[in-house]
Amino acid sequence: MTEILREIGMIARALDSISNIEFKEYDLTKGQYLYLVRIYENPGIIQEKLSDMIKVDRTTVSRALKKLEVNGFIEKKTDKTNKKINKLFPTEKGENTYHFIKREHDYSNTVALEGFSEEEMEIISNLLQRVRKNIEKDWDFVKKGNKRNY
Repeated sequence: MTEILREIGMIARALDSISNIEFKEYDLTKGQYLYLVRIYENPGIIQEKLSDMIKVDRTTVSRALKKLEVNGFIEKKTDKTNKKINKLFPTEKGENTYHFIKREHDYSNTVALEGFSEEEMEIISNLLQRVRKNIEKDWDFVKKGNKRNY
């Protein structure tokens, strides 16, 4: 069997490494750019939803959000109807940085898919979405404290 997950992992790590180097000048480190992008694209999102979206635990999200807030990329606003809920929004600095991140993402996408036809890109996208959905089942299962049988 082909090592598909190994290939996906190498791609993800290479792109993450490139991003961490290129985004250093913006004071973004260790994947924080991903949180900023999701907050920009979903203004008012809550931490729990962000955690589910990115597929990381709450502690990791909490640390990343604290750094983004301290560095002025995001702000938390208390929900008007439920004071226990903090909604996340990009600041002006966060919005400006998002546009740089988006350009980098578009460039990396173009490089990664160079030489592929539109049909091939659609096939890859559909197959990877199926892989993600399969993995999400286990992620939800393990996140709830269960153990997989393998």
